[in-house]
Amino acid sequence: MKTLSTVCSAVALSLVTSTAALASSGAATNKVFVSGPLILLFLGFCAVVVVVQCIPAMIMLYGMLKGTVSAEKEEMATSIAKK
Repeated sequence: MKTLSTVCSAVALSLVTSTAALASSGAATNKVFVSGPLILLFLGFCAVVVVVQCIPAMIMLYGMLKGTVSAEKEEMATSIAKK
């Protein structure tokens, strides 16, 4: 039990006294990254590719939903006809 208490105390002490993460060294964190026109063109092209790929996905989703609803209506109609 005393070992667990010691370990918890050591972990708490190290977390409280820790400094900034190594990834944020504080060097040049206030500089603004200015993209060149080619990078912006590339990112725009990537956005266009994503949007163009979403169009067939939406059409397929609409078709699946339409097929599901029509199958349910057909099933309901046949169950009513049997009665």
